[in-house]
Amino acid sequence: MAKNAAVIGHPIAHSKSPRIHNFWMGQYNISASYTAVDIAPTESDVKIPQLLANENLAGFNITLPHKERIISFCDALTADAKAIGAVNTVYKDDAGRIIGTNTDAYGFWQNIVAAYPNFSVTGDKVCVLGAGGAARAVIYALKQQGARQIVICNRTHKKAEKLADEFGCDVCDWGDYAELLADCKLLVNTTSLGMSGQPPLEIDLSFLPQDALVNDIVYAPLQTELLQKAAARGNKYVQGIGMLLYQAQKAFQYWYGVLPEVSDALQKEVLSS
Repeated sequence: MAKNAAVIGHPIAHSKSPRIHNFWMGQYNISASYTAVDIAPTESDVKIPQLLANENLAGFNITLPHKERIISFCDALTADAKAIGAVNTVYKDDAGRIIGTNTDAYGFWQNIVAAYPNFSVTGDKVCVLGAGGAARAVIYALKQQGARQIVICNRTHKKAEKLADEFGCDVCDWGDYAELLADCKLLVNTTSLGMSGQPPLEIDLSFLPQDALVNDIVYAPLQTELLQKAAARGNKYVQGIGMLLYQAQKAFQYWYGVLPEVSDALQKEVLSS
């Protein structure tokens, strides 16, 4: 019987991860289970070590508010985790060490190339809305892909400047879309604006080149207003649900040695109420 896996966070009941991983376990006949474990910040120092010591656990995913706290419990970090400054997956290596990694950058880029296999940002300008944890993973992926210029646009300018200094990016004032979008090859929204229950993302795409690609990592709703605007003016676009699925794909491979398929059937299962 294979070892189990889990996701930890607080709150965690909303997580789609159990649906994703249990779907794959069934598909690949892996006799294990994936559960959601609610760990409040005040419980982390006790409950996280207990999970890590569980010999029947192959590893687990980490979401808010533990993505940075988990680092202190790891024996080593992968290059991705070090660069992004957060861990969303832990696994045990052959020596039994706890390895912290981050699959968000992989999930972001794999989502794009799955939709457009020949798409590239090498030598191009790309634009990122937001300066939070998701933006860090996206920017790291874009740097890895050889983007010539990455422009960060965030409502809090100082936060954008701090992130830009760390990754060697440029900053644009929020709302200055003429400067932001000129010659842009890829526009990525990493903010929560446009998400169900959140304020709308108000952006003028008229300065965006017709051949630019638009990606919104928000997946509720699946077709955000940003993507609707992009489609209306003829731009190619990528929905956000794929980033969730592909970051999970890489985690599953770490635990079970299988790179599972991200299929339409899986997406339907995850999005079903």
